[in-house]
Amino acid sequence: MTRILTRGLLAVSLAFGGAVAVTATPAAAAAKTYKNCTALNKTYKHGVGKKGAKDKVRGKTKPVTNFKVSNALYNTNKKMDRDKDGVACEKR
Repeated sequence: MTRILTRGLLAVSLAFGGAVAVTATPAAAAAKTYKNCTALNKTYKHGVGKKGAKDKVRGKTKPVTNFKVSNALYNTNKKMDRDKDGVACEKR
């Protein structure tokens, strides 16, 4: 459905000689930006991470594996990933 709508908008734009701003995908548009990790952890208890991310740990600490996996949500809140391991606001 989205693909058909996008094609239609593009066709109309080309017909009138203008450009249409293509909006973000529904997943990216729905990704919320949180103020800080406390706010994010109220919704996602163990943090958010991109697909394929692994929590970086030191010593005998076990890595967090039950974080919410969402590339769009992670990219929106990437600034909160202090150790740059692909998981923002990880919490045990």
